[in-house]
Amino acid sequence: MWKWMMPLLVLALPTWSESRAAVYEVPAGDVSGFFADLPSDATLLRFSATGTYTATGDIRLPERPLLIIDGAGCTLELAPGSNGFTCVVQDQKEAMARVTSRYVIRDFAAIIGGRKAVDLQATLGSELINLKLIRQTEVAVDLRFCLMARLVHVFVTNPAWKGFVLRQGDWAGATAFNSQCNSSVLEQCRVNCAKTTTEAFTVLNSGGVRMVDCVSEGAPCQFDLYLSAALEGDADAPARNTVVKSFTMDGFHVEHASQLASILVNMPSKASVRLSNIYWNGPQTAPVVLYTMGQLTLSDLGWWHPDFHIASRISAPRIRVERCPSALDTGTKETRTDTKAGSFRLVDPLPGNTALKLTYVHVVDPSF
Repeated sequence: MWKWMMPLLVLALPTWSESRAAVYEVPAGDVSGFFADLPSDATLLRFSATGTYTATGDIRLPERPLLIIDGAGCTLELAPGSNGFTCVVQDQKEAMARVTSRYVIRDFAAIIGGRKAVDLQATLGSELINLKLIRQTEVAVDLRFCLMARLVHVFVTNPAWKGFVLRQGDWAGATAFNSQCNSSVLEQCRVNCAKTTTEAFTVLNSGGVRMVDCVSEGAPCQFDLYLSAALEGDADAPARNTVVKSFTMDGFHVEHASQLASILVNMPSKASVRLSNIYWNGPQTAPVVLYTMGQLTLSDLGWWHPDFHIASRISAPRIRVERCPSALDTGTKETRTDTKAGSFRLVDPLPGNTALKLTYVHVVDPSF
């Protein structure tokens, strides 16, 4: 059917992985049909920086042990209703059957428009590398049940709603216990928020996720990081997901003022949440951390503005502060009130929480 779908003669010396690949060139024009009719042996697909590429619909990815999609510096424009690079899962049985599929999507100068740019479901070890995603109307990157995903140098610009979302499956039979994005990593990823952006980064019901040297900037958003394991999917409900055990952030640069809170933490009571090397570049009227539940450790913060504060929705937060500026403190007995102790405040308390208690708040080794 597709006369141009002939394997390319690769003149350059191939890498080891490419030496065994069936390589196909993606023809210029609408790529939706090309991906819908991929040859069964295709393992490496190459775009061209000289080509003009569009997608009038979804770009459906077939089940493959490994499928590499090389943008080669090209620009891809998506129609308003497109979900970009996506795969469809009907139920949990199908999700378990295709979770061995793996995709590497890399080196696009820009993917513009669409509801989503990347919408992966039920994968193990997929990678998104060196992408610029512009003006998606729903979510730039939406990952559901993507175990051990790796996102590196993915830059999101002006998402109308959300930047990155890692979450559990939402198909029949999927629960917050059986379809998470566990052990995934976001490294040097950035969101330049639009005026309508709600969350730059969202991690829901997923354990072992790590963020390294990421950036949230642009127009003020509601949350820079929305971290929650609430089964009800609601920040008003304390997290109760017993299989979510940890989250780590090392290096986070925030260039704007958040509307509701910079970082929301609502994790199970025994889950370890470690936030280090965070820099808020300017005053914040909203909490820099809005805490509901979890074992939270803040460490090695390089700067603490006198107006910064950590808000807790429960009376006895579990928070440890290590090697942070001395301005991040619990105040003195003379300055404390029922709802405020130095940098800590009781805000919008859950029912039954009436006074802030410092029993489990520890500030150690202030840096200066």
